[in-house]
Amino acid sequence: MPELPEVEALAHHLREHAVGRTVTRVDVASPSVLKTFSPQWTILHGQEVVGAGRHGKHLDLMVADPDGAGAVHLVVHLARAGWLRWSDSLSPVPPKPGRGPLALRVHLSASRAGGDKSDAGPGFDLTEAGTKKGLAVWIVRDPREVAGIARLGPDALEVDRERLGKLFAGRTERLKTALTDQSLIAGIGNAYSDEIMHTAKLSPYATPGKLPGEALDRLAAAMHDVLTAAVDRSVGQDAARLKGEKRSGLRVHGRAGLPCPVCGDTVREISFADKSFQYCPTCQTGGKPLADRRLSRLLK
Repeated sequence: MPELPEVEALAHHLREHAVGRTVTRVDVASPSVLKTFSPQWTILHGQEVVGAGRHGKHLDLMVADPDGAGAVHLVVHLARAGWLRWSDSLSPVPPKPGRGPLALRVHLSASRAGGDKSDAGPGFDLTEAGTKKGLAVWIVRDPREVAGIARLGPDALEVDRERLGKLFAGRTERLKTALTDQSLIAGIGNAYSDEIMHTAKLSPYATPGKLPGEALDRLAAAMHDVLTAAVDRSVGQDAARLKGEKRSGLRVHGRAGLPCPVCGDTVREISFADKSFQYCPTCQTGGKPLADRRLSRLLK
């Protein structure tokens, strides 16, 4: 799933390549991807792209509002298997609904503002692999109309040590759960939570509200360092390279069975019904592997 660094990089790419161009057409290949019906997607036609940003793990493309001041927001949540694929030359042939991974296509003018609004040009596809569909698109005048954005906690890059302590006060869930709770801290998902806990040398099963001050110090520093480094690696990369760039920077997530790059111990995995997380016993749990209840059930 794209997380804060990848979504920030996609927003940066759109600011560099889409802002100033005109939306010439929007093709909806999968109507179910649209979660709003008013205004319709056709409101974007003929309007200039004026910005791109991020709300947690939501991508926000801002287009001039034809009805007045402000902007219309095309908000995207890429979910688990969604992606944005940029093309310098999109096919003018409308896609066939329900065929392949394509959900929505945005055509842009070849020229920046002031150019020919009708000329064919670049644009992007929103795609989703697999059969379990979670990709979602909203067209709204205020991003807070999107329930997932309205519920967001503070952005992870804006959470310092003092604020982290206040957010975690009294929390009794596992640290892994707290870090990925978007209503508590926005932007961190499964992969970077593993990386942050490994860097901070904390167990995924630690209780956030019981972390001593020194552990909170490490955790706040790890959040900043891991996410900032990932953003620095990602911003400026072509959208097609972002997934590979993310994998290349991970030290424990997705590396079960491989040696920890810090201590050499074997990276372990805990699996659930639809996801898993990885950690290093030596670095994070005092050398003791965590119980994998799924595996324990299989061995009975």
